[in-house]
Amino acid sequence: MKRAILSDIHSNLEALEAVLADIDKQGIKEVFCLGDIVGYGPNPKECLEIAMGFDRVVLGNHDLGALFEPEDFNAVAEKAILWTRRQIEQGSQDTDFQETISQEEINTEANKRTLRWQFLAQLGRTHWEEDDLYLHASPYNPINDYVFPEDALYEGKMTKLFSLVKKRCFQGHTHVPGIFTEDHQFFRPTSDQHSFELKDQKYMINVGSVGQPRDGDPRACYVVLEGDRISYRRIEYPLNITQDKIFRVAELDNFLGERLVSGR
Repeated sequence: MKRAILSDIHSNLEALEAVLADIDKQGIKEVFCLGDIVGYGPNPKECLEIAMGFDRVVLGNHDLGALFEPEDFNAVAEKAILWTRRQIEQGSQDTDFQETISQEEINTEANKRTLRWQFLAQLGRTHWEEDDLYLHASPYNPINDYVFPEDALYEGKMTKLFSLVKKRCFQGHTHVPGIFTEDHQFFRPTSDQHSFELKDQKYMINVGSVGQPRDGDPRACYVVLEGDRISYRRIEYPLNITQDKIFRVAELDNFLGERLVSGR
């Protein structure tokens, strides 16, 4: 059975919808998300409500920042997550809310708000499925630890990380797709639908980012797992729409929209 694994949506509704359309086109029914549903982007509520329907979701550092106080965030990210928190809390209309919609609609919005917070609050930091581990950042620190491609050169770090992996670890957080092997190599996907055959050894697999890629390719990225084959998918989406939304929100730095074009 095929499984779609995605990460780092970052409140980018247009990218998420494009990815889900591609998943649906392939007839894939099972979707796992590795965290950071929110942060940076302009549509946190909508992305959260979609993610509630996924088969499995783990907690990301921006999701945690929305729940509690953001830690170790730069000024741009912190301002964005505080704005995100306010969006999750409020209903669909920001002004004249009580006067413009019915009591039934008010109650519906209140229920949605409660469900959004409950959903975030119940997310676990890791998910084990037999010998496969699903998390946001790394086996050492599932929420905040970065594992960059160049870390493959550091034997000590890699040895420590792989000691915590039984077979395969699926992760995100860096927004850079690729596969780490136990013999300290990093393989980047080299095409739109690059596939890797996973052998009988340990792997750490970064699935890339749906909403804010940082590998120089602005297209949304996710992976499809089918048995021992992992396939990377790159999907175009109308990023100009996402950009315009970001530019209209004072609390979201223009840089967050500008970087979408370069994939950095």
